[in-house]
Amino acid sequence: MADLQPAPRRKRSARFIEIAAAAGVSVATVNRVLNERDSVAPATREKVVAAAKRLAVPRLLPDLRRGITRFDVVMARSPTPYFRRLDQALQRSMQMLDRRIAVHRQVIDESDDARIVDAILRPPQRRHGLIVAIHDSPAVRAALRTVIAQGVPVVTMMSDIGEVPRLHYAGIDNLAAGHTAGHFIGRLAAQPGRVLVLSNSLSYSAHAERTRGCITQLQAQHPQLTCSEVEECFDDADRCYQAVKHALIGNAPGPLVGLYHSGAGAEGITAALQRFKGEGPRVAWVGHELSDEHRAAIDAGLMDLAIDQDPDGQVLSSLQQLLHAGGFVEQAPTAGPNEFRLFCAQNLPARPYL
Repeated sequence: MADLQPAPRRKRSARFIEIAAAAGVSVATVNRVLNERDSVAPATREKVVAAAKRLAVPRLLPDLRRGITRFDVVMARSPTPYFRRLDQALQRSMQMLDRRIAVHRQVIDESDDARIVDAILRPPQRRHGLIVAIHDSPAVRAALRTVIAQGVPVVTMMSDIGEVPRLHYAGIDNLAAGHTAGHFIGRLAAQPGRVLVLSNSLSYSAHAERTRGCITQLQAQHPQLTCSEVEECFDDADRCYQAVKHALIGNAPGPLVGLYHSGAGAEGITAALQRFKGEGPRVAWVGHELSDEHRAAIDAGLMDLAIDQDPDGQVLSSLQQLLHAGGFVEQAPTAGPNEFRLFCAQNLPARPYL
């Protein structure tokens, strides 16, 4: 008959007496803190909870925070589909947060540096974290450095701010996105010729990096294609129309065979390509965001690829970083950039963008 083996011993969880020894308090104090009975000084509560965490106590520990935790969001005012979806993503996320966490957003004209700086430096109430989705400027950088030096964790969302010790950048690798655009334009261009490069304001580092990435990729891998200087269209459909029109029927040498636009204004691009169709070879077009305008252009066979940066994912990443910094989330969230998605005629989702 085989010898009976003793059952493995279960690991014993830490007892109140061990927690008390680790925290340097009495067992009665541990009991009051962990069972949330009677009043205990905040510093003592922190010592007991910290000791319980170190000893891996298998129970829900008391929350040391009191009152409302406030996160501020300062974002640029823009009618573009991306910013509209970003705002919707913020509203959805706010509804899912704990009631003790308040998110207050301010939408400010991107040209009003004075109001942006004032919103960064002088919040109406004490804040515990700040998210910014705005352009880069010396005044903005200085303001962010000031609040960071005061101990406020800052997350830059969508477009990073240079030379600022922010907690996290919640956005895609825009240089890699530009390289991706250049790769596909180079592969899709029907023949040697010119590539038109359009952008929103280059004061946003996201657009500066995207266009730089596209141009350097084309120069390195597709020398048969020549790039224009970057034209800032400021997400304006009329400016986009005029830029594409001039590129198609102007006097520049060689045919227009490629088009990269890092921002919005797709209606103007679509109108120009349709109006002057037949003036030259088909234009390979790569842009950003799966907006409803871009969906229509892809369906019409005018646009080849949309690089989508997923604003919902950016909002989630921003909040996760601030929640971790504030002690609401123990596990550190992903530190790297958000992933971007590629959409073409073969994988367009059924639901609209907005």
